[in-house]
Amino acid sequence: MRIAEKLKNYAANRRAMRELDQLDDRALHDLGISRSTIRAAVLGAGR
Repeated sequence: MRIAEKLKNYAANRRAMRELDQLDDRALHDLGISRSTIRAAVLGAGR
């Protein structure tokens, strides 16, 4: 993977985590995730 692609993926993942973090607990529950699993939900369970 090229550096530019890694940086782009990193920025997209951070943005997704920020957006999910702004949701309330009820909205997260509706999506099937909890606040403590936001990172795993964005990055995948294997990370």
